[in-house]
Amino acid sequence: MMKIKKQHILVGALVLALGAAVYLNWQFSGTPLLSSASKELGAATYVNNDATATADEVRTTAGEMTPQAKLAQARNDRTQAQDKALEAAENILSLSDSSEEAKEEAVQAANVIEQRILAQSNIEGILTAKGFSSAICYLSDSGCTVTVLKSELSDDSPIIIKETVISQTEVEFNNIVIVDVA
Repeated sequence: MMKIKKQHILVGALVLALGAAVYLNWQFSGTPLLSSASKELGAATYVNNDATATADEVRTTAGEMTPQAKLAQARNDRTQAQDKALEAAENILSLSDSSEEAKEEAVQAANVIEQRILAQSNIEGILTAKGFSSAICYLSDSGCTVTVLKSELSDDSPIIIKETVISQTEVEFNNIVIVDVA
């Protein structure tokens, strides 16, 4: 009975970490969950984070944050979510009475997370070398979201960013979203 509970805890922790990563990806992409607009192959679309709020909401939120601070906070949130998922997998591996199947699932989940972290780091490093000082990359099963400062975007930026992502991952061109932070 105890083995089943520990497996459920691991699966629950991994699902929670994945849910947090998907939420952060959706939150920073600024795209609606359902989109009726058709996509044109090769079309570059900037996604802005303009939002309307009442005066009271503006006072109670972090409206005074600089774009660099917003990106730093997003990077910190992403790192914390990934660390929690890795920690959950490591906990299952350290339990001596976990089943071999649970340990194998934990190893596979940890490997996927580590591969994503490495790819995200590589993409961010390449984009920094190409002139995007504060790029943040979010990889998920469904695609990739790259967040950059609006002031660093030019007409050819979408192609540069998408080519960088494609060179480091197997994400399709149409599944790469670029979010600008003003």
